[in-house]
Amino acid sequence: MASKKPWRIIPRPLLETILNNHAQHHRVHQPLILHGPRGVGKTTLILERLLNNWNKGPHITGYVDFAQTIKAHNGPSFPWDSWSNSPPPNLSDCRKSLDQCLEAMAEKALRLGAITSRQIFTSLNKWHGLTGALRRVLHTPDYNKASPAVLWDRAVFAMLSQCNAEEINRVLGFGEKENSVLSVEEASYFKESVVALKLAKKVIEIQQGWRANAIAHMKRTGNFSRRLTHSSTDWPLLLLDLLSQAAEIDHFQPKLVINNIEVLKHAIENDEFSVSGPLYHDSLIWRIIALGANEQCLPVILVTSDSYYSYEAFLDFGYMEIFISRETFGWTPQEAKMHMVADYFSPSEWNVIAEVLGPNPRHLFELHALKQSNYLQKTTADRTSTFEDIVDAYLAYLQISVVNPALDRALEILQNFAIDVRNGKVSDDKLRFGAPWRHPPHVDDPKLRMEWAKIQLMDFVQCLVNADFGVNYRIEYSEEIFDDPSAVALLQVGLLYAQRDPPFFRPISRGIQRCLVRWLVQQRMQLRFPHLIRFLWHRIIRGRYYRHLMVQVDGKY
Repeated sequence: MASKKPWRIIPRPLLETILNNHAQHHRVHQPLILHGPRGVGKTTLILERLLNNWNKGPHITGYVDFAQTIKAHNGPSFPWDSWSNSPPPNLSDCRKSLDQCLEAMAEKALRLGAITSRQIFTSLNKWHGLTGALRRVLHTPDYNKASPAVLWDRAVFAMLSQCNAEEINRVLGFGEKENSVLSVEEASYFKESVVALKLAKKVIEIQQGWRANAIAHMKRTGNFSRRLTHSSTDWPLLLLDLLSQAAEIDHFQPKLVINNIEVLKHAIENDEFSVSGPLYHDSLIWRIIALGANEQCLPVILVTSDSYYSYEAFLDFGYMEIFISRETFGWTPQEAKMHMVADYFSPSEWNVIAEVLGPNPRHLFELHALKQSNYLQKTTADRTSTFEDIVDAYLAYLQISVVNPALDRALEILQNFAIDVRNGKVSDDKLRFGAPWRHPPHVDDPKLRMEWAKIQLMDFVQCLVNADFGVNYRIEYSEEIFDDPSAVALLQVGLLYAQRDPPFFRPISRGIQRCLVRWLVQQRMQLRFPHLIRFLWHRIIRGRYYRHLMVQVDGKY
């Protein structure tokens, strides 16, 4: 049996101290992943409080939210929805937002004189062969035997004469008070650095153009080339390398925060000459890891609500300590009471909230907004509205607007799994003898697939209820639950979360857990007699039984 707490929670002040300590370094060996379920305040309660301090004095923080385009499309009414359920963004938009953020940070470094033309050439030449691309820029014949350094200097001066002076002055801030006292030599030195960065970008674009057909061939054949995949992240890696070299305590301390990093895994490419979103995601993270391990990198903080990063990512990218992992589950009941009860809820109301919904900050904010609205006053005009009515109305909102659509999406994922099994795309290891999901319909009948998927999902939720939602997926080194397509589906739609320490597999909040149970009860009530018999037969003969993974009974959170 585990201790009384079903999982360890890092207190918010301690978590903020850890993040601050990581950000105060100018160079580090590992990126930091801040992960936790949806609605626990990773962005609103933690990052927004810290970002102001991370942009004072010598500190400059680049902030990229890959879900920004999805939020603009969905609006504020989909805060609980997993990004995998939303229309995927274009990979080009995600790449553009990251590039623009890093370029803005590089411009700040150029203003401070922290990045020079020679440094840009050295970093670029370290990873790339420059001769061919520089000859293309200079329109120089191939028989010219000049060294890359000579070609680089020629190309910089050639571009210097062609570049827009106003653009260079804007980057360097010429005309501003602090930059108005530069000598002619100093101004020329700064301009050369700006042009060198533009030249580096042009060189990488030329080389990427040369590889475009090879990337298209790689995608058509389904093969994999690490070199071609890494070429898609050459520009952000170069900027990260330059910014990391330029970092200096009390002079220029850059750091990068990437929110919703999991969106890259679902991004779609616009053309056949671009790598896929998952490949770009893996390449970006892998190269950040390699830069930190080999030469140290500026502090990078990856923020995510996808439980893939709580455990699986550490194994996919190497080993358990490849990242610095910081997991948060929001307020403890005591912290929530301190923050919310005194001003927004009475003690009796808080007792109801803690029992029904748990201390999830997003639940509390949304419940308070519903309490303050006039909607319930209109619908309960014939009788006195109690706080329990408000909580019931909020649970109904969660059920209809959040949980049911997510479960519909999970059913689609299970039906796609059945199609993959029928087409032979699922390995035999995942269809081993005794697996409840081993026998999907063998005929191409959408109705039968839907009935099979619903039985599978109901069976899985029922087994979680029987285990009191206390499943430990690593007890006795057993991780079979990740082979279960129902578990994977509920993880993908964002209703379940596989936390890392301790390794519990559970709903993202107590309120969502109640909605899952309600869905199960509703589905069982709607089953016709033949379907009910089929479901009961499945439970008895093939049903899931994860009770052996249960660590604690009646664990509350």
